[in-house]
Amino acid sequence: MAQLLRVQNFNVSSDGIGAGEDQSLESPFGHAVDPAKLFAWAGATASWPMRTDPGGSRGLDDYFTRDYARNIGAEIMGRNKFGPQRGPWNDHEWRGWWGNEPPFRTPVFVMTHHKRPSFTLSDTTFHFIDGDPATVLEQAREAAQGKDVRLGGGVTTIREFLDADLVDTMHVAVSPVKLGSGLRLWESPDELLDRFHLEVVPSPSGVTHHLFWRK
Repeated sequence: MAQLLRVQNFNVSSDGIGAGEDQSLESPFGHAVDPAKLFAWAGATASWPMRTDPGGSRGLDDYFTRDYARNIGAEIMGRNKFGPQRGPWNDHEWRGWWGNEPPFRTPVFVMTHHKRPSFTLSDTTFHFIDGDPATVLEQAREAAQGKDVRLGGGVTTIREFLDADLVDTMHVAVSPVKLGSGLRLWESPDELLDRFHLEVVPSPSGVTHHLFWRK
């Protein structure tokens, strides 16, 4: 069976915005975006990978947080997801937002025009790749050793892979929060129905899970 490129647990607002503008160290998701509101549904589940205390909810939302790592052998992300720096890497001490135990536990391919040496934290190795989506996906698939590749975001990176017609499945959680401005994944999910089937599943938490798979 072919290796899939999967978007997993990606969050947008009710008006399709996944991040604000002017990302910084103090505002990882950009100006005027509170990630706690977008991710509240996931953070409340028992299987949230960043959970440090026992407990959490079970049910539909927990199913999706459990599914995050299922059969994933590598991740692709844009540079903006990795950190707030732009241009050449002046600070190689920056090793991502996640501390010494990143939640990926696979090779991670960071798309950037400014290369830097790979490094490993725990069981995650970050590689910095300058290439088009198809080239980066080819390298990630090889590293995944037969498993699927997760496309982690952010918005611009997902749009690039959608425009290149490389995405096989997507799970997008739409939170009941309207942001008004920022980086928009879509005006409406109907924009993708020429290439994808779509099933919309509401959750008691208030989010609506949008499940896309290629026609």
